Amino acid sequence: MNLFQYTFILHGLSAGIIVAVIAPMVGIFLVLKRYSLIADTLAHVSLAGIAIGLLAGINPVFTALGATVLGSLGVERLRMSKNVYGESALALFLSGSLALAIVLISLARGFNTNLFNYLFGSIVTVTIGDVYTILCLAFVVIAILAFFYREIIYVTFDEDAAQVSGVNTRRINTILIVLAALVVSLSIPIVGVLLIGALIVIPVVSALQLRKNFMKTILYAEIISIFSVIIGIIASFYLNISAGGAIVLLMLAIFFGIYILKKR
Repeated sequence: MNLFQYTFILHGLSAGIIVAVIAPMVGIFLVLKRYSLIADTLAHVSLAGIAIGLLAGINPVFTALGATVLGSLGVERLRMSKNVYGESALALFLSGSLALAIVLISLARGFNTNLFNYLFGSIVTVTIGDVYTILCLAFVVIAILAFFYREIIYVTFDEDAAQVSGVNTRRINTILIVLAALVVSLSIPIVGVLLIGALIVIPVVSALQLRKNFMKTILYAEIISIFSVIIGIIASFYLNISAGGAIVLLMLAIFFGIYILKKR
């Protein structure tokens, strides 16, 4: 059977490739700043947003987007207050948003098919409208990264020196974490809430094992990400398995393959 005869496959592939392109662009800064867990935290925040959307009858993608952006601002505000360590701020928001999601789900009388689609991803439910929404938000992410590229690079590698040089490090950190929130929201239809962190982090960690310069690391991370998404979606169609799970397992296989070869 030719999988490209199905419209939902084309929509899923289109959305997946877009997400695969932008995820490593933001993920590399999160990994280098040792802030990888922010992706998982914001994923749990997005789950609360999805629960709100399902309960209120609003498109869950938009409520998840709003929740993740607000959550990212809250995490950064708490972290910058110096009263709470960065990892503690993440733990507070992760557990709090998960608790809120559970309460809202119980009010909605438990799990349903729609919620499972958002938890684990479902390319079958990706519409052409979702593709256009993901594309527009991806352009926003790329434009912001391009505009603040030099400042983000400086803050990522030496935040203290950047601050002394006059860079508004607080603003740059806030921009970066909001971009992470946007990428998390975009990734929900493809890999689901539970696997978003892997999509953002694993290609970057794999590329870092090759020990290349910054631009080559981004390039390799993009190749790994795009390859994994395309092959994962195709494999999910023919093997009748979860697309999100297939994508992440393929990324992990690539990581361990690179790691073992480098060790040898």
